[in-house]
Amino acid sequence: MTEDQTIVAGVSGEPLSLDEAFAAVRHPRAGAVTLFVGTVREHDGGREGVTRLDYSAHPDAEARLRDLASAVAAPAEVRGVYAVHRVGQLEVGDLAVVCAVSADHRGRAFEAGRRLIEELKQGIPVWKRQQFGDQAHEWVGL
Repeated sequence: MTEDQTIVAGVSGEPLSLDEAFAAVRHPRAGAVTLFVGTVREHDGGREGVTRLDYSAHPDAEARLRDLASAVAAPAEVRGVYAVHRVGQLEVGDLAVVCAVSADHRGRAFEAGRRLIEELKQGIPVWKRQQFGDQAHEWVGL
């Protein structure tokens, strides 16, 4: 990370903000900003009827997310990285994760943004309990 880079990474029990993510990564040298928004959907794994998700995070999740964001920010052309995952009870349509990356050029912004969300989903210890309309539930990511 350089002095003029911004990194915001964490886990939050509060609703997420696209405006906050965009504002955090804005930079006068950045010609591109990519934004990824993960939302709660009403189906998963071929099964319909998801009514809500309950997200939980390991105590190390925030530190690991900061480490990931710092790694994504390593190239000099990356100006800002924002990655926040929501925890707690979320309803269909709620924002579950917001990632934003700014960079000098679109290619680097797209590349870094994709790396950020893919590695977040694979390596950050956040789990969800899916609740279905028939009162059944299942854990995902354990």
